[in-house]
Order: sequence, then structure tokens, then C-alpha cells
Amino acid sequence: MTRLRTSGRPRGRRVIGRTLLAAALLTAVAAVPAAAVVPQGAPAAAAARAAAPAYEQVVHFYGAYIDAVAAEDGGELAASLRDFYLTPGLRAELGDWEEAHGADGVLHAQNAPAGFRVSGGDSGAGHTWSTVRLTWGSQDDPAYTYLKVRSDLATGKISGIRE
Repeated sequence: MTRLRTSGRPRGRRVIGRTLLAAALLTAVAAVPAAAVVPQGAPAAAAARAAAPAYEQVVHFYGAYIDAVAAEDGGELAASLRDFYLTPGLRAELGDWEEAHGADGVLHAQNAPAGFRVSGGDSGAGHTWSTVRLTWGSQDDPAYTYLKVRSDLATGKISGIRE
């Protein structure tokens, strides 16, 4: 008769090791957020926009928008930038504001500033606020105006602009 090995020590260690390894792998898989997965078919720009902090989107928008407004034939580009970065509701609000004030609603001015700076701000209720400082005049004698810009955290789109 063949005697079977009955010592549980080596086999018990293997079972415990495998169990710990399996638990670690399951924990690691569960820790990966579902939001980190980009759905198939989503445009790369939308994925990049959602991954970047919202105030960075404000930086990108204002940089491109100021360049477009300052350009001689930048009206079409400025409109395209508004379509891409701003929510439809904000675009409608800006149209009303521009009609009432006779100025550009994004800049709250009639011309393009010499420069700008964006600072991140508070977040809550699915939104974050950024402060945009617009620089006017010359380097020797600058003047500043400030705008508060609200962005939706889910989409990264700009949903509000106020002084």
C-alpha cells in the first residue's frame, strides 16, 4: 500500500499564499475606478478634456479665444471655440449679455486684452470656479479686470462667466 503524505504544512502554506494573491488581485481590480475607463467611440479630445483639471480647460479656452479675437479674421474661429468649450446655456446667456452691453461676453470687453492668467478655485456641487485675470494696457502701466468662470466637473465645459 502506498502511503500518502499527510503533512499539511507545505500544502497549507501554498493554499494561504494563493488565497492572499487572489485577494490582492481582486482588491486591485476593484480599486480601479469605472470612470477611468474611456468608453469606446469617445473622441480623444473629450477624453483628454475630462482627464485634465477644469481650470486647465479655462486656460486653453481663454488662450485660444483671445488669440482668435485679436486676429483680423478670427470671428469664425472664436465662434467655433465657443461651441466647443462653452455649454449651450452659457452661449445663450452670452448672446443676451452681448446684445445688452455691446461687448464680447467672454471677455466682458470690446477688444482683446494684452494677456491673461487663470487661477483654480473652489469646487462643489459638480462645478469648479476659476478666476481669470485679464491684463489691459502696456507692461509699464497694466490694468486688470477679473472674471469668475464656472466649469462643469463632469464635462469640463465652461458653464458660467461673471464679473
